[in-house]
Amino acid sequence: MVLGKSDISAVAKIKSPSFFYGYAIIAAGFFIQAVAWGTSNSFGVFFDSLINEFGWSRATISGAASLCFLVHGVSSIFLGNLNDRFGPRIIMSACGFFLGLGLFLMTTVNSPWQLYLFYGLIAGIGLGGMDVIPLSTVTRWFEKKRGMMSGIIKVGTGVGMFIMPFFITWLLKGYGWRTSFAVLSVIIMISIICLAQFLVRNPIQKAQFIDNTKHLASVNSNTSEQGLTFKEAVRTRQLWTVCAIYFIILICVYTILIHIVQHAIDLGIPVSTAAGILAIVGGVSISGRFLMGGAGDRIGEKSALVICLLTLLTALVWLQAVKPLWMFYVFATIYGFAHGGFFSLVSPLIARLFGTKSHGILFGMVIFCSTVGGAIGPFVAGYIFDITHSYKMVFLILAVLCIIALALTASLTPLLREKSL
Repeated sequence: MVLGKSDISAVAKIKSPSFFYGYAIIAAGFFIQAVAWGTSNSFGVFFDSLINEFGWSRATISGAASLCFLVHGVSSIFLGNLNDRFGPRIIMSACGFFLGLGLFLMTTVNSPWQLYLFYGLIAGIGLGGMDVIPLSTVTRWFEKKRGMMSGIIKVGTGVGMFIMPFFITWLLKGYGWRTSFAVLSVIIMISIICLAQFLVRNPIQKAQFIDNTKHLASVNSNTSEQGLTFKEAVRTRQLWTVCAIYFIILICVYTILIHIVQHAIDLGIPVSTAAGILAIVGGVSISGRFLMGGAGDRIGEKSALVICLLTLLTALVWLQAVKPLWMFYVFATIYGFAHGGFFSLVSPLIARLFGTKSHGILFGMVIFCSTVGGAIGPFVAGYIFDITHSYKMVFLILAVLCIIALALTASLTPLLREKSL
């Protein structure tokens, strides 16, 4: 859509501000990611406590985590659509409430059905907005450095993954798992609801311009989001290819996040030390999120994604032989870089292929497909372990899946309808 002279004249009256509010969006998204994903990705730290108290199998506990990821994916579609229509503030506040409520109810768990209801369903609904809302919002505030800014937000997840395993381990040792869930619920509910108030859908609502520039192109894009509609995008091969790629990636990612601590404990590594493996993944992922987000701006998201997948494959091959602690640390370092890059690239990749007109719902679709993988992976891994009493077959399957994802990424081509973008 091209603006008329009167429209351009009206928007041109907006004065360039001394502070670009887009950076407030980045800061709010960063801390939302740190609190929400830092906690969620540390759920594996609770495995030992739940097993010791209830005697549940790993498949049972993994199933709750899998349901949480699946519900997160389903709700992401609806939350992304609501974000496109109504903006992020109220939707993110509701997500913070549900996530905090689910964790608070975990303090009353005594049976598997409660575990699945409170963590799998209620917390999963809240978790559904933690990616799609801030990342979809930032694509509307930045264009030239969209990948880097998305990467900075996702650095928050890495910071959370670095801090939260140690914090949760400290809580578990001093106060037990029920009190730990209560503390986490209060932190999440208060912080996310407060941070949500800083989110604004697009620059025009703050009388500002995309990328904080003011020229004809930015005026046009500022007042009219461009790209394919949802109906147009779902007819493209590219959308389903991206969905398949991230379906596989999330199988690998969440299987590792949920089971790597328990795998280390099985090999004789103390619980507190094993939790440090997740912390290293989170810490190293910070560099992956930032560097690969910026690399996507320079070399394209497809090339950056290939680099991340090759790094993941290297880590999975190394994992076949991991036994002593130092080998776990090497694995965590290699894997952590790829882990960070995956989550920085997906939102800019969708924006590059399909534009921002329906970015929220399209991003929600990719999240849904990927979290189906995230739901399947940990549960199947737990089931395979219960049968074989080993993770060797699990890690081999993940390596094969990674190769398939590489082939799919190589086949990803630009849309022929770039003129629509």
